[in-house]
Amino acid sequence: MHWRLFATLAETAGDTEVAVDVDAGATVGDAFDALLDAHPALEDEVLDDDGDLYEHVRLLHEGRDPFTEEDGFETALEADDELALFPPVSGG
Repeated sequence: MHWRLFATLAETAGDTEVAVDVDAGATVGDAFDALLDAHPALEDEVLDDDGDLYEHVRLLHEGRDPFTEEDGFETALEADDELALFPPVSGG
């Protein structure tokens, strides 16, 4: 399973793509936990004081928002699925 990380999140993790080991039948939540276990510095950037994903951080599963289009952190994963994590983006 691999994550694509963008902007400051990639800088914090040290790479734009991060592989994580999860068991067969894993969920988005399992892969997210594995990412934070491998790169604990990301926690401050993506989790609020209650341990929930910041509203302004975007997590995508196969290009879709699992919280609006699937089962959130309970969304089942396939071995070759792609997950992506985006920090807030500002423009001008």
